[in-house]
Amino acid sequence: MIYPENVQIYQHKEGFTLEQGGYLAELDIAYHTFGTLNTKKNNVIWVFHALTANSDPSDWWKGVVGTDALVNPEEHFIVCANVLGSFYGTTNPRSIKPETGAAYGIDFPLFTVRDVVQVHHLLRQHLGISEIMLGLGGSFGGHQALEFALAAPVVVKSLVLLATCARETAWSIAIHEAQRMAIETDLTWKENSPKAGATGLKTARALGLISYRTIAAYIQTQTDETPKLDQHKAASYVRYQGKKLEQRFHAQSYWHLSKCLDTHHVGRNRGTIENILASLNIPVSIIGIKSDLLIPVEEQQFLAAHLPQSRYYEIDSRFGHDGFLIEVTKINAILAQHFERL
Repeated sequence: MIYPENVQIYQHKEGFTLEQGGYLAELDIAYHTFGTLNTKKNNVIWVFHALTANSDPSDWWKGVVGTDALVNPEEHFIVCANVLGSFYGTTNPRSIKPETGAAYGIDFPLFTVRDVVQVHHLLRQHLGISEIMLGLGGSFGGHQALEFALAAPVVVKSLVLLATCARETAWSIAIHEAQRMAIETDLTWKENSPKAGATGLKTARALGLISYRTIAAYIQTQTDETPKLDQHKAASYVRYQGKKLEQRFHAQSYWHLSKCLDTHHVGRNRGTIENILASLNIPVSIIGIKSDLLIPVEEQQFLAAHLPQSRYYEIDSRFGHDGFLIEVTKINAILAQHFERL
């Protein structure tokens, strides 16, 4: 497990029952805070991270969160919690199971996006936060932000959602299953060890990268300058990115988190998606990335059509889905407009 610099840990000792019937006897929640809660306790911005990020958005979202950014510790009390199942400090497959004294491994219980959000709310209550001026997240972070607000609509006063959707699409689920299949082909992935499934994880990451960027971006940045018979630039790129993830993450966490993504559906056991979205009557700014192959703009347009106080923005980017992390200047312009609504 990796603990980012300055991470804090809240140890929840009361046990936690998961939506699909699993149970965690105790729960560690890794998180970062920046700034100070003001006297009115109304300056909280909760940032939700994407699939393999950590709880320090000043590290992975530079320019959007941090000193001199719009979301800054001089004005705001910023909170970001590492998600359940992640490798960055919150209870996950590599955590020690109290009942056995060994890591959970592949026996870690299945969990949903709503479970992730309920863990966030445990931390919120621990921190004494009763009002959140803004919930902010992209991709899986956007899924969480939306569910977080639906779970506590009185608490959350506004949202900014980037490259996200109301339910996980069949396209995304198919990609996740292909990634899990890649992990499962690694005969070590079920081992209860720190490097279990490492080769499979590298392959899974390479598969995911195909949907994170665009055809044009790959052609522009990964085309060989001269003809080759082997060792092509694009091939080296995906191998390099796979290796980078393998060095900082774990296959069992990745497998479980991808299963979690598949559960995202705001209407499940609640009613129609349209009616559920209509019930969330708070200011919402929705940002789509025009070139996004993974969660295309039609998904954000659907959100905008059914959230009563929504405004829709579309960013033109050559980076595809990853644009929500990269297009800092364009995102900040939209954030500035959102703050004017509050």
